[in-house]
Amino acid sequence: MLRSLSADDARFKTVSFTDGLNLLVADKRPASSDTDSRNSAGKSSMIELIHFLLGSRATAKSLAMNKALRSTTYSLELDWPGLHHPLEVRRTGQRPKVVTLSQDILGVSDGALFQDDGPIELSVEQWTSAIERDLFGLRGDHPGVSGRVLLSFLARRASSHGFNEPTRTFSRQSAPEAASNLAYLLGLDWQLVDGYRELAARKATRTQLQKAVNDPVWGRIVGSTADLRGQITLAEAQVERLRRQVADFQVVPEYERLKDRADQVSRRIKQLAQEDVIDQHNLEELQAAVTETTDTEVGYLEPAYRELGIVLTDQVRRRFEDVKSFHHSVVRNRRRFLEEEISELTERLNSRRAERARLGEDQARLLRDLAEGGALGALTALQTALGREEAALAALRHRFEAAQTLEASARQITAKSVELQQAVDTDLQERQQQTNEAILLFSQYAQRLYGQGREAYLAIEAGRSSLSITPRIDSDDSRGISNMVIFCFDLTIAVLAHRYGRGPDFLIHDSHLYDGVDERQVAAALALGAEVAAGEGMQYIVTINTDNLSVAAQRGFDPEPHIRSPRLNDEHETGGLFGFRFKTVKSSR
Repeated sequence: MLRSLSADDARFKTVSFTDGLNLLVADKRPASSDTDSRNSAGKSSMIELIHFLLGSRATAKSLAMNKALRSTTYSLELDWPGLHHPLEVRRTGQRPKVVTLSQDILGVSDGALFQDDGPIELSVEQWTSAIERDLFGLRGDHPGVSGRVLLSFLARRASSHGFNEPTRTFSRQSAPEAASNLAYLLGLDWQLVDGYRELAARKATRTQLQKAVNDPVWGRIVGSTADLRGQITLAEAQVERLRRQVADFQVVPEYERLKDRADQVSRRIKQLAQEDVIDQHNLEELQAAVTETTDTEVGYLEPAYRELGIVLTDQVRRRFEDVKSFHHSVVRNRRRFLEEEISELTERLNSRRAERARLGEDQARLLRDLAEGGALGALTALQTALGREEAALAALRHRFEAAQTLEASARQITAKSVELQQAVDTDLQERQQQTNEAILLFSQYAQRLYGQGREAYLAIEAGRSSLSITPRIDSDDSRGISNMVIFCFDLTIAVLAHRYGRGPDFLIHDSHLYDGVDERQVAAALALGAEVAAGEGMQYIVTINTDNLSVAAQRGFDPEPHIRSPRLNDEHETGGLFGFRFKTVKSSR
C-alpha cells in the first residue's frame, strides 16, 4: 500500500494514505470567482507524481521535468513485500534516470565488506524490474507484459487519455499489447495471448515491405524471388570457387624472400645474356684479326732491284734482314696477344654458360616452389575476398527470405491467426474458472451500482487479431455509464490480480472518472470501493471534487472517515498540491 507522497519543497502539501478508501478532496472556496478552477489544484498531478516515482519514463513534457519543478525531489513511501518498514523511493527531475531507495531491495550491497543499511541508488530500469518482480510477481523474461503498462491499468492517467476505453490505458495503445497485459492480470495464458502482438508485428512488417516493393526505387532493394534465386545461384558458385582456392592454397615459408631470389636470378640470367652478346662479338673480331695477322712477303724485292740495275750491298741486306726479323717478331707478339684475348673471352663465355645453367636450375626450382603456393598475405586477401562474397551471398539470401515471406506472408499470417485463435479459445475453455470468476465479479460490481435487473458481464473471446475483453453494462451509452464500466472493470482486475499475487494492493482513480456520472452511481461507487478495499485488504485512492462528494453524501455515503489530508482548493497561489502556480505543458505517457 501507498503511505505518503511528499517533496523537499516546503510549499508542497504532503499527502498521507491509509488502508481502505482514501479520498483526496479539492474544495471550492466560498469566495471563488467564476474564473477559478480546481483543475489546477493538483489532483491529477498527484497521480502523475506517483507514476514518476514508480518508474515512468521522464520526457520533456513530464510534470516533474517542468522548469518550475525540476529541482524538487519527490518521495513516495509504500509497503514492500518482505520489508518490515515502509520503503521510501525518491526521484528528481534533475536526475531522472535514477531513483534513491531507503532500503536495499535487490541485494546490491551483498558483496560489500560492511553492510550499509542506508539509501541506495538504482537506475530506473532496475527499479522497474524490481516493481515487476515484487509487486506483480513477474519472473524472468516476459515479453508482451510490462510493469509500467500494468500500473497504468491500476492508476489511469487523464493526460494519457486513460479514461477513453476500459481496455486501453492510452489512446494509441494497440489492442494486442493491452490484451496480453490484461490476460496476465486476469490469470489467463498471457504468453499465448502475446502471440497476437507478435502476429501484429508481422502484419506491420508485411505492410511496410509491401509498400517498399510497390515503390519503384525501394522495390529493387527487396526484389522478387525469381530474380533473387538467379543471383543467389551465381553468388553460390563464386563462393564455392573461392572456397576451393582457399582450401587448396599452401602458404610457402619465406615466400617474399623466395620471390626476391627468383627476381634476382632472372635479372642475372638476363645480364649474362647481354654480356655474352658483347663478348661473342669481340671474339669474332679477334678471331678475324688473328687470321689477318701474317708475315709480309718480301722475296720479290731483290729481283726487282736487280731489274732496276741496283745492286744491294751486304750492309743493306743485313739491315733488311734485321727489319724482316723485327717484323716477324711484331707479328708473333700480336698473334700471341690476340690468342690470349680469345682464350680469355672463350673462358668467360664458358663460365657464363655454366653459370646460366646453374641459375636456370635455381630459377626452375624457385618458380616451382612459388607455383605450389603463395604468401600469407595472398591467403589473407583470398580469405577476405571469400568473406566479402559470403556476406553478399548472405545478404541475397536474407532478401530472398524477405521476398518469400512477403509473397507467402498473407497466407501464413492468416493461417497463424486461425491457429492462434483456436489455441486461445481452447485455453479460455480450460481456464473457465478464471473467466467465470472475472465475469461474475464484474457483474456483481455493476449490479451494485445499477441494480439487480441490469445486465452486466465481461465478454472474453478469442478474436482473429487479439484477445477480445469487452466489459458491458446494459445502458444508453452515456458518458456516465461508460465511466462506471471503467470503474467496475478496474476494480475487477485489481481485486483478481491482488488475490492471486499478480498485482499490488492499490487502485487509484482520478476525479475525471466521476465527471458526468449520476449522483446515485457516484455514491454507490465510492461505497463499493470502500467495501471492496476493506474486504480484500486493499487500498482505493480517489481524487474527487467537493461537489461530486457532496452529492454522494446526499445519497447516503459518508465520506468523512475516508478524507485524507491535505484538502486542496482553488485558491490561486497556495491552494494546490504544490503550494504555488506554474505553467504546465501536456504530459506524455
